[in-house]
Amino acid sequence: MRIATWNVNSLRARLDRVIAFLQRADVDVLALQETKVDDARFPYERFTEVGYQVARHGLSQWNGVALVSRVGLEAVQTGWPERPGFGDPAVQEARALGAICAGVTVWSLYVPNGRAVDDPHYRYKLAWLATLRDHAAAGLAADPDARIVLCGDFNIAPTDEDVWDIDFFAGATHVTEPERAAFAALVEAGYADVVRPHLPGPGVYTYWDYQQLRFPRREGMRIDFLLASPALARTVTDARIDRDERKGKGASDHAPVIIDTADQVPVLPVPDGAAVVEVDGATSTVRGLW
Repeated sequence: MRIATWNVNSLRARLDRVIAFLQRADVDVLALQETKVDDARFPYERFTEVGYQVARHGLSQWNGVALVSRVGLEAVQTGWPERPGFGDPAVQEARALGAICAGVTVWSLYVPNGRAVDDPHYRYKLAWLATLRDHAAAGLAADPDARIVLCGDFNIAPTDEDVWDIDFFAGATHVTEPERAAFAALVEAGYADVVRPHLPGPGVYTYWDYQQLRFPRREGMRIDFLLASPALARTVTDARIDRDERKGKGASDHAPVIIDTADQVPVLPVPDGAAVVEVDGATSTVRGLW
């Protein structure tokens, strides 16, 4: 089973690249972040045409997450009840979407950026991460053998070697001790970074800013992760970052991160039509769900 995560920084702008990536990389499940499209304008048909089901959560032209699967898509849920909102009044943003794909609970997560350490968004980020940790820990407490993977843009570089120059980031978000402690809490709750053993640093990144020629100068950050529960982590056989997807015209500023597991699963056909499911008490449409 091949699982990937990718912050696409606008799905409609990168749609052709995403479809080509799915086919070229032979991906079973893809977690997308920063889709920047509301549910009404989500391009379902392009995915179903190539054999994938879709679950999505998008409220506006900001944020947005989705799951694309060719091995099943069940028990879809948007976030967890305890997650905080942001703003006045506090608004729940489209930042978390989970579903079961061939027996694996896959979460697509777009962690708040934080903006600046003195910004309310930074406090929101830490609170959001704390509830993610509690929710993820509860899942393992309920079933220690559960196969769970937390995929996405965490907007945290957990160690100094996860950025091209730690001095450059002095006083900035993504590298502060509270953010790194929040990431470490997820690991301590039982979720392993299953990419790092296959791609030791330094110099291994998933994000390069559009400005200042960061990509050709190899000045990046590693902020996109797949954190797996013990039962799933034991099955991971390989991992890679598809750096080629950061190249060329129309690229996202993030590259896809991919893992392979030893599990063998069938590729299921996508039926026509749509089904309506209950998600957190609200009605949502999941195309191709049966």
